[in-house]
Amino acid sequence: MKNSIKVERARFDMTQANLAEKIGVSRQSINAIEKGKYVPSAVLALKIASVFNKSVEEIFSLEDSD
Repeated sequence: MKNSIKVERARFDMTQANLAEKIGVSRQSINAIEKGKYVPSAVLALKIASVFNKSVEEIFSLEDSD
């Protein structure tokens, strides 16, 4: 699953730690999601999207291999 979290964080001048604190997870979790090593739950994906005022579909997209 691809995502644009890193791009959105840059737009909001936000670190991984800042985002993690806002949604109640560890910085390592954000790092793993950004790198595609971890697929977030629907609730977590919704929280991430809401921080950036975007829909889940605008932040996350399926890859052909998914």
